[in-house]
Amino acid sequence: MIQTTQLSKKYGKTEVLNIDTLQIPTGQSFGLVGNNGAGKTTYFNILLDLVRPSSGAIVSHDIQVNESEDWKNFTGSFIDESFLIGYLTAEEYFDFIGDLRGMNKADITTFIAQFKEFFNDEIIGKKKYLRDLSKGNQKKVGIVAAMMGNPKVVILDEPFANLDPTTQIRLKNIIKTLTENKDITVLISSHDLTHVTEVCERIVVLDKGNLVKDIVTSSETLKELESYFSV
Repeated sequence: MIQTTQLSKKYGKTEVLNIDTLQIPTGQSFGLVGNNGAGKTTYFNILLDLVRPSSGAIVSHDIQVNESEDWKNFTGSFIDESFLIGYLTAEEYFDFIGDLRGMNKADITTFIAQFKEFFNDEIIGKKKYLRDLSKGNQKKVGIVAAMMGNPKVVILDEPFANLDPTTQIRLKNIIKTLTENKDITVLISSHDLTHVTEVCERIVVLDKGNLVKDIVTSSETLKELESYFSV
């Protein structure tokens, strides 16, 4: 379980995040939506200890993330291309992440082979540095790397952005397959309401840093979200 308690983040006098309480059970596919500046990325950055909270805490599987690094052993994430190592090829990067996750070469090769269709023959074997790939292909590499090593928690910030429609559909299928394993908690932020309602069983709406809606996904959820954001 991921537990958030009395969490806030301020820059000077400006408060960008204020969540009194939020619990995400183990195995839940969790979506975070909101307009620009709502606090989605800030929340993920605090969860990954990239940003320290002004008050409160996030506890992931009984580990307070800003007090111990043990959560890194079971957490995979991709926020943006800064997570990549630009001077490596995709194969070198996967080898690097796999080694960190305790995977041997054969494990890595077998794992990456699952994503041949997702990569669309644009990444593996191209001898290109990650920095020279398109934004969409960089994102593909980052997303797949986040899933390496059987993580308990996978965090993806705007995973559908910069992907073409075919790849978005393939990614949704990958996420749905991942969330079939009820031992894995998947957290996704997205501006695309359609995609997030299709892959997440629960959706939280942030507005100016505040939690304003907490919805169990149903056939009416997309209409409810569209109605909220059209006001």
